[in-house]
Amino acid sequence: MRIIDPHVHVWINDPAFPWPQENPNPPAEDHTAEDLLALMDANGVEKTVLVQVIHYRWDNSYVAHVIKQYPDRFMAVGRINPQDPAAADHISRWTEEHGLHGMRLSPSQDASGDWFKGPGMDPIFARAQDLGIPMLILTGTSRMPDLARILDRYPDVDCCIDHMASAHPDNPEERQLLMDMARYPRVYVKISHTWSLSKQGYPWADTHGMVEEVYQTFGPQRIMWGTDWPVCLSKAEYAQPLTVVRDEMKFIAPEDLEWVLGKTVLKLWPFGEA
Repeated sequence: MRIIDPHVHVWINDPAFPWPQENPNPPAEDHTAEDLLALMDANGVEKTVLVQVIHYRWDNSYVAHVIKQYPDRFMAVGRINPQDPAAADHISRWTEEHGLHGMRLSPSQDASGDWFKGPGMDPIFARAQDLGIPMLILTGTSRMPDLARILDRYPDVDCCIDHMASAHPDNPEERQLLMDMARYPRVYVKISHTWSLSKQGYPWADTHGMVEEVYQTFGPQRIMWGTDWPVCLSKAEYAQPLTVVRDEMKFIAPEDLEWVLGKTVLKLWPFGEA
């Protein structure tokens, strides 16, 4: 069974990849591509999608460097400033000149994230649609109606909702807002962050019912796991977000597990296999 992690962050304290001025307190400890490769090899993870970490803001240089160093192991998703009038052109530059495949938007649920409802989303999603790259959305369930209105205008964009939109397992209204997005055939969900949503220790059993609902609603070909290393380290070891899906979520049929752990990821990030 191929295991491909669609959600990891890397960074390094190196003058070649400087921290932006608006980040006065960058992380002191490195979590480099080489650190990640060692963990991948130890746990049978074949390939990984790097998601640009917020510490670098809009400069995707380090992940662009990494995918050029290790093209057989990594693909990368970048970040752009969604309020920059030139955001769409930045998407093209990072995609066409630097090999990134996908962009991530992170609208907050309060008024500061209301740009997600504004006209600036049209050029961004139109460009992603033209380039054939996925959009990753990190937000809460209250933004799902806003996302739906965008996807009504751009139905050919592959969109991946990160971490189940942080829906609380014991909140049926939040769960329903997430499940409603299944009506869009090109919407995918990462069944990640069970370690964050749970009130229990591993295997975070109080989240399994919601994961099963996502699995039944979206189907195995539209869901994927993910470690979110090294963010996960506050509550989980690198291997645990994998083993919880592979070994503990018995409701996932064996033939479907192949999709959840790898084949779904390859639909959006083909690693040169398409």
